[in-house]
Amino acid sequence: MASERHQPDASSSNTELDQPHVEKLVDTPAEKETEMADQPNAETNAEANEENVTEKTTEGVPLDRAPSQAAKMGKNKIIVVMTALCLALFLAALDMTIISTALPTIAAQFGASESGFSWIASSYLLANAACIPLWGKISDIWGRKSIIVLANVIFLVGSLICALAHNMATIIAGRAVQGVGGGGIIILANISVSDLFSLRDRPMYFGLFGATWAIAGALGPVIGGAFTTSVSWRWCFWLNLPVGGVSLVILVLFLHIDSPKTPFWAGVRSIDWAGTFLIIGGTLMFLFGLEFGGVNYPWASPTVICLIVFGVLTLVLAMFLEWKVAKFPIIPPRLFSEWYNILILLICFCHGTAFISATYYLPLYFQTVLQSTPILSGVYALPLVLSLAIGSITTGIVMKKTGRYREMIIAGMSMMALGFGLFIDLKPYASWSRIIIFQLIAGFGIGPNFQAPLVAFQANVRPADMATATATFGFIRQLSTSMSVVLGTVIYQNVLSQQSAKIIAAVGPETAAAISASFGAASKSIIEGLTPSQRAIVLGVYTHSLSRMWIFYTCFCGLGLILALLVRPRELTRHHTVRKTGLAEQERARQELIDSQRKAESKTEIEA
Repeated sequence: MASERHQPDASSSNTELDQPHVEKLVDTPAEKETEMADQPNAETNAEANEENVTEKTTEGVPLDRAPSQAAKMGKNKIIVVMTALCLALFLAALDMTIISTALPTIAAQFGASESGFSWIASSYLLANAACIPLWGKISDIWGRKSIIVLANVIFLVGSLICALAHNMATIIAGRAVQGVGGGGIIILANISVSDLFSLRDRPMYFGLFGATWAIAGALGPVIGGAFTTSVSWRWCFWLNLPVGGVSLVILVLFLHIDSPKTPFWAGVRSIDWAGTFLIIGGTLMFLFGLEFGGVNYPWASPTVICLIVFGVLTLVLAMFLEWKVAKFPIIPPRLFSEWYNILILLICFCHGTAFISATYYLPLYFQTVLQSTPILSGVYALPLVLSLAIGSITTGIVMKKTGRYREMIIAGMSMMALGFGLFIDLKPYASWSRIIIFQLIAGFGIGPNFQAPLVAFQANVRPADMATATATFGFIRQLSTSMSVVLGTVIYQNVLSQQSAKIIAAVGPETAAAISASFGAASKSIIEGLTPSQRAIVLGVYTHSLSRMWIFYTCFCGLGLILALLVRPRELTRHHTVRKTGLAEQERARQELIDSQRKAESKTEIEA
C-alpha cells in the first residue's frame, strides 16, 4: 500500500471497503513506517483483519486501487454536488438569523405576545437540536442520498407553511418543521462528505461548509431586514423555495452515494424508538427550561427547575438504554469510551459556546451601544465573517496538505481566546480600529475549529459509527450554542440589574425601568431622548455589562485551549473507507463488534 502516500487529491485517494480508519501517529519513526500501527482500539484491529480477507476474496480488486465514490463521480460532478450541498446548508444556516429583523413586523401583524414573539425564533432552534441524533442513524438504514433529499423536502415544506401562515400558531409550527429539516441538512451534508472523501481530503470541504455557515449568519439579518422593509417578511421564507429547489434537483441528479434498498417497515422496526423519544424529549425539556428561565418564569420557579432537572435525567436514562438495551443505538455509548473522543467533544462544546456568542452578542453591542440599525449591525460584523470564512477554508487546505489537525485546533483556540479577551476592551463609543481588529482576530480563531475537531473525532471511530459519530458531534455543538445564548443573556441582565442604581441616579426610575426592560434595537428610541451626559452613563453601563459577559466566554476559550493541548498528535491518512449502509451492514458491524469484544475478554482471561 505504499502508493497511498502519492495520491494528489480527493478524486484519486485510496479506498478500502469497510475498513476502519488508518491513521499514522507521529510519536515515533517506527510508527510512521507502519501504516496499520495505530488503530483506534483493539476491536478495530480484529475487524481490519477479517475485512481484509473478505475484501480480497470477494472483490478481487487490490485495496490501493479501489476507487472512492468521489473518484467515480469525477471532479466536475464533485463541484456541482458541493455547490448544491453548500446551497442547502446556506439556507439552513440563514434561517437561524434571517428572521431576527423580521420578528417585530411579524409579531405586530399577528398581535403576538412576548412569549409568541420569542417562539417564532426558538421553535426552529429547538426542533433543530432535538432531532439531530436521529438523522445520522436513519441515514445508516436507508442511505445518505434518500435521507438528505427527505431533509431538504421537509425544510422546503416548513418554509412554505411559514410563507403562507396567517396566524401565530401556523408560523411557529412551520418554523419547527423547518428546524427538523434544517438539522437534517446540516448533519447529512457532513456525513455525505465523510462518505465521499478520505480523512485527508475532508477538511477542505468541511472548510467550505464553515465559510458558508459564517456568511449565512452575517447575511441573515441584512436579507431579512431588506425583505421586511422593501417587500414583505414572507419573502424570508419564499426565498428558500427556488434556491432550495435547485439544490434538491442537483442532489437528486448528481449525488452518487451507494444506497441500500432497505424495506420501509423493516427499517422503521429497526430504529431504537425508545432511545429516540427519550433523547428528543430530554433535549426539549432541558432547552425549554433554559428558554423559559427568566422570561416566562423565574429561574427558581418549580417549572424551570423541573424542566432542566428532568430533562437531564431523561437524557441519562436514554444513554443507559442505548448502552444496555438498544440493538442499533442512535448515540452509541462506545463513542465515549476513550478519553481522546471525550476531549474532542469537550473542545467542540467550548468552541460552540464561544462561537455563537460572537454572532449573537456583537450585533447586540452594535445595536445597543453604537445605536445602529439591525441591518447595519450585520454590515459591522463583516470583519468577523470574512476572517472566519478565510480561516475555515485555509485550515481545510493546510490539513489536506499536511494531514495534521492538532496544531490547527490549538492555533484556533489560542486565537479565539485572544480575540474574545480583546472584546472585553470594547468601548462605549465607535472605536473602529478595536472593532475591526478584534473581530479579525476572533474570526481567524473561530474558523479552524469548525472542521478540525470533527475530523479528529472521525479519525478515531469505527467506520460503522461514522454517521452516528458525526450526528453526535453536531448534537453536542447544537446543545452548546443553545445553552450559550441563555447563559450569556443571564450574565448580561444580572450585571445590568446590579448597575441599576447608577442608571436611576442619572435618568430617574421610570426611564431606568424602560431601559432595563429593553433589549437590542428596542432601546434606541429611549437612548435618543437622553441628554449627552445621561447617554454616556447608560452606554457605559451597557458596555460594562457586555464586558463581564465577554469574560465568561473568554474562560470557555481558555478551557478549550487547555483541552486542545492534551490531544495527541496524529497524521491523517489518504486511505478512504467506502462506508456501506443498510440493515444487513448494520447487523454485520454489530456482530463484528460483539465478536471483537468476546475475543478481547477471552484474551484478558487467558493473560490473567
